[in-house]
Amino acid sequence: MKLRESTVDLPLGRIAGLRGGDPSAPKVIALHGWLDNAASFVPLAERLGGIELFAMDLPGHGHSAHLSPGAEYTSFVAINAVLDVADALGWPRFALLGHSMGAGIASLIAAAVPQRVGGLVAIEALGALAETPEHAAARLRQSVAAARALRGKNLRVFADLDAPVRARMQVNGLGEAAARLLVERGVREVDGGYVWRTDQRLTVPGAVRMGEAQIAGIVAAIECPARVLYADPPQSYFPEPLRSARARLLPRGELRVLPGGHHLHMEDPAAVAAAIGDFLSANP
Repeated sequence: MKLRESTVDLPLGRIAGLRGGDPSAPKVIALHGWLDNAASFVPLAERLGGIELFAMDLPGHGHSAHLSPGAEYTSFVAINAVLDVADALGWPRFALLGHSMGAGIASLIAAAVPQRVGGLVAIEALGALAETPEHAAARLRQSVAAARALRGKNLRVFADLDAPVRARMQVNGLGEAAARLLVERGVREVDGGYVWRTDQRLTVPGAVRMGEAQIAGIVAAIECPARVLYADPPQSYFPEPLRSARARLLPRGELRVLPGGHHLHMEDPAAVAAAIGDFLSANP
């Protein structure tokens, strides 16, 4: 499947993405990870068939609009943006394909509007990141301090793309080809070089997170068939046995563990496509 540029105009602004596949086939919306963009799904899309795919740049990411001043980026803002995109595309029912943060958002959507979601493929996340009561106050203080410190901060200008590509390679353990895909869509040209397109406010840690019991209740309420793909070894912020316990909560879920890193859908798209199989086309 080849993807092409596509945009949707919403009340919050223009949402950009990459679209491709068979217009008569089951519909799938793909949601990328934190500080990534729709290019995250380019390698995988080349190996998927039997669907029409819209890989969107979530608000504040890639080529999509930033939220207005004073607004905060939350999972609930993202949920409504995804549903607004589906409405604008004329897709009353669709499947969801998510990676990392996008898989967490997709999980919440599947639980929130079960009548609209036919299937869920969650890669490297399921549900939201939790917080414990004893760390709640520290998280709140850290978030407020980070948001205040961000005011008036200038964007760093890169003379060329080499530095941001190296940064993505180091932070995410990505190969150069995958890092460059994300960077090329994630920067814009200015006098003297390039700056990140991503809204800086996305780097501010969330002020409040749900507790594990709340998240468990949401995951258990996902009614559609779900296929969860985890990489081995697991990420430190979503360790075992927590991540497997989450997957067992799914009423109609199945778990597959593949060797690889956090961006395994980019680094080993053939294996991930094989693990997905015809799941998305069979669960519209």
